Amino acid sequence: MTSRVASLARHSGAAVVSVDYRLAPEHPFPAPVDDSLAAFRDVVARAEELGADPDRIGIGGDSAGGHLSAVVSLLAARDGGPAPTLQVLIYPVTDTQGTWPSKDLFAEKLLLEAADIDWAIENFVPEPSDRGEDRASPILAGDLSGVAPAYIVTAGFDPLRDEGEAYAARLREAGVPTTLRRQRGMTHGFIAFVSISSAAQRAVAEIAGAIQVGLAPPAR
Repeated sequence: MTSRVASLARHSGAAVVSVDYRLAPEHPFPAPVDDSLAAFRDVVARAEELGADPDRIGIGGDSAGGHLSAVVSLLAARDGGPAPTLQVLIYPVTDTQGTWPSKDLFAEKLLLEAADIDWAIENFVPEPSDRGEDRASPILAGDLSGVAPAYIVTAGFDPLRDEGEAYAARLREAGVPTTLRRQRGMTHGFIAFVSISSAAQRAVAEIAGAIQVGLAPPAR
């Protein structure tokens, strides 16, 4: 278990299932989406076996994992199947088709560069015509109403910042309860720095607190 997953589990008190999925370029879109949706459904089906409440299961991830979590939340709402109680999207990819000012502003000399994003998208969604589909670019979904409440975290110095924040705005416009938190002094990938950065530790503890609140049983 990675330090970031362990930190979220420890601070939130939630049981965390870390999921593998097929990776591009060997397994391009939509294979990772299909695997993530199947994994979510499997966790819900096995909730009691895993010591979890099937009515209080969230989904989350960072970067590409944030993208997959957003898409699974969208698909779950659309197909009427089991749906997450909460989606936690940490500096997510939400648009594989367009570009955003932060991508130009922070194109170089940071942990994640614009060229890295372009390379990842070209491998994940090699067919440009697929990038306008909402499974590839959830921000382009026609209807976001009914998806799980969202806690979205962006980093101040991240080329993905603006598309994550624009996705939060779209969710709010659709009536989805959404909290947006920009970690202003952070770069992309900061949740992996908990072993070396006190600022990252504080940010992860804050995310864990949001998970704890978002998955709390309803008040009686």
